[in-house]
Amino acid sequence: STTTSVVIDLFVPGRVCLFGEHSDWAGGFRKDNLDIPQGLCLISGTNQGIFARASAHPSKLILKSTSDNGKQESITLPLEHDELMAEATCATSMWSYICGVALEIRKKYPNVGGLILDNYKTTLPVKKGLSSSAAICVLASRAFNMLYSLNLNTRDEMEFAYLGEILTPSKCGRMDQGCAFGSKPVLMKFDGDILDVDKKVEIGGPIYLIIVDLHASKSTPHILSDLRRAYPKATCDITRGVQHLLGEVNHDIMEEALQALREGSGEKVGSCMIRAQAEFDKYAMPASPDHLTSPVLHKVLNCEKLKPFVHGGKGVGSQGDGSAQFVAKTKQDQMEAIRVIEIEFGMTCLPLTLGKV
Repeated sequence: STTTSVVIDLFVPGRVCLFGEHSDWAGGFRKDNLDIPQGLCLISGTNQGIFARASAHPSKLILKSTSDNGKQESITLPLEHDELMAEATCATSMWSYICGVALEIRKKYPNVGGLILDNYKTTLPVKKGLSSSAAICVLASRAFNMLYSLNLNTRDEMEFAYLGEILTPSKCGRMDQGCAFGSKPVLMKFDGDILDVDKKVEIGGPIYLIIVDLHASKSTPHILSDLRRAYPKATCDITRGVQHLLGEVNHDIMEEALQALREGSGEKVGSCMIRAQAEFDKYAMPASPDHLTSPVLHKVLNCEKLKPFVHGGKGVGSQGDGSAQFVAKTKQDQMEAIRVIEIEFGMTCLPLTLGKV
């Protein structure tokens, strides 16, 4: 229980998957097929995110949202199972994620009441591979935890966020909720339903990243549907290629990338990104040609005017034409590359530095 007079401030960042996209849900299939390798994802929180103030309400969800373009909307919902479920499972509802989390929290803690949740500022673009939906789910889970003294740890908050999100039409993997760990890099390991997290990723020197909003569109549900046809058992060369990509190839690239980070070598991290994208194009694109041909992504990755300033780049999240990421050679090159991308393509960029400068 709690009082409605307590107001808490919340911030949850987005997350960028540096390496290992899709291997989170792929590793989950180990419970059905032990020949599938463990999933490995290296993620980092972003500087952008979702800001909110929250307080408790005895019987309702009173929700306000502000999009990254400043558009504001609101809704009031009673804490009734059927109404929350209808909202959570509605493909067009912007409130589905919070409703999904509320249902999962109240399933475990039936005496928990509602929320007044005011998302007063959003700096995180949506549908760009930066886990905006997971950030909303973690935000709601954390609000319930803090306001109702549920004594959940970060992993527990992530679990409720994940269960809430998979109630909705968005069938995410567990990697997305890694935004709950904040802005530091984290290595996540997926073995069936078991999640292991290494929060001590060593970075030997600053790695200057650029996250690019491609200002195009992607369909994560379609990409996931296409790639998941390879699991739990591969039945043809294409599906065997997907399993190879998300298994052995991913393990090999991850080993190289972690070593590059330990050395603080932006050049080697960039080379790993170039290889990761080439392997993804080789094995994943044939499984989802309508959604992973990604002409906008590849046009930006292959831009000759960028090459003096970057070591390499790749897609983000589920891939497709959502976002790209680059490793810049220096701090100054990071700014120069952003200037080129803005002038040549009219796209917006986020600078992100891993490790200490």
